[in-house]
Amino acid sequence: MKFIKHWRAAVATSALMTMPSLASAAEANLAPDDFVGISFWLISMALVASTVFFFIERDRVANKWKTSLTVSGLVTLVAAVHYFYMRDVWVSTGETPTVYRYIDWLITVPLLMVEFFLILSAITKVPAGVFWRLLVGTTVMLVFGYLGEAGYMNVTLGFVIGTLAWFYVLYEIFLGEAGRINAENASPAVQSAFKMMRNIVTFGWAIYPLGYILGYMMGSVDSATLNIIYNLADVLNKIAFGLIIWHVAVTESDA
Repeated sequence: MKFIKHWRAAVATSALMTMPSLASAAEANLAPDDFVGISFWLISMALVASTVFFFIERDRVANKWKTSLTVSGLVTLVAAVHYFYMRDVWVSTGETPTVYRYIDWLITVPLLMVEFFLILSAITKVPAGVFWRLLVGTTVMLVFGYLGEAGYMNVTLGFVIGTLAWFYVLYEIFLGEAGRINAENASPAVQSAFKMMRNIVTFGWAIYPLGYILGYMMGSVDSATLNIIYNLADVLNKIAFGLIIWHVAVTESDA
């Protein structure tokens, strides 16, 4: 019965998310050679599927892991809604949906960082300061990135401040309190998941400042290529990130 309940809720959620796109379907159709538009469609559907999966799998894990899976589902849900709008902007106008992308990031990226706090909280008591440092660090990174990219402040200054905030987050999860708690208290499965999540934040997130430099500071990469790269990066940084959490939650629950 729980499975059916969650499945019906997930289907209803997917139907609601699809509604904004129906209105614009009559205005523009996806061209077979529009690979950027195709990537938006593929990623949006993958995000919907991931949302359904994470919410259903909550019933499979122990109570202490349910919040982590819920947040993973919320990340992919929020991203999916924004991808519906972003793909419509691109297909209709051919313009980069910068505003929608940053609104998505302003919600989902802090939630992703909170996952570090949540998986550690499932195994030991974690000071609230860890939560707030991760949350504030990612928020500063995104706010100044948007201000620079949207032209509200100097592009270079926005990039520098955003990058420093990213380095601050990396310090926290590698050498800071979060990293120490993981090394001292986590099981091998949790430590492995924590390491893979850190690698995503290091190498997966590096795609965005690189795109910022090449696309907005140097102008050497066109918007089509940049959007495809960003879309593919979200598969790693949102879906794969959530699957890592799902795997450790299942492993720890079964153990």
